[in-house]
Amino acid sequence: MTQQLPDRVRLPFVFDPRLLARDMESVARFDWIKHFVPQNYEGEWSVLPLRGKAGARHPVMMIYSDPTATAFEDTPMLQRCPYFRKVLETFACPLRSVRLMRLGPGSVIKEHTDLDLSVEGETARIHVPVTTNPGVEFYLNGSRVVLEAGSAWYLRLSDPHTVRNKSESDRVHMVIDATVNDWLRGLIEAAAREGTTTA
Repeated sequence: MTQQLPDRVRLPFVFDPRLLARDMESVARFDWIKHFVPQNYEGEWSVLPLRGKAGARHPVMMIYSDPTATAFEDTPMLQRCPYFRKVLETFACPLRSVRLMRLGPGSVIKEHTDLDLSVEGETARIHVPVTTNPGVEFYLNGSRVVLEAGSAWYLRLSDPHTVRNKSESDRVHMVIDATVNDWLRGLIEAAAREGTTTA
């Protein structure tokens, strides 16, 4: 019988926040692309694509995590980021889109759901915070999740979630959409059994 998973699981990886921030700075001079669903946020929510749909050249298509896409490729930005590439090599599963997502100071991602973004939906979204602070409040199913820089989390985002950046600095996460294979399912289930599901 398949284990019933919680809505949040901290994965057994710890990445170096200093190296994450260094790679982010190496691409931060590029134009961040405004998130294409403006009704879902207030303020500044923008994206840099590190991996996306193969052949995508329009900025919106480069940052869109297309659920119908079957082929994906790294962007030139990822080639500038050796530590990001090392982080992604940790995941022994097919990677779909990978993006840096920046929430500006005072900005809000309104409560919403992302359909099929769950282990059960066969595409898991993993968050790796690159830069954050205590003023960032992430709520999933009405309960806060504290995501520290360098940690890695599976979050079931087909459930309601919202984010508020109450600080005076950017919050940037690496957001990885991965196809669920036996390795990833086993990783998440093992972490859940070990109780690494709390904030």
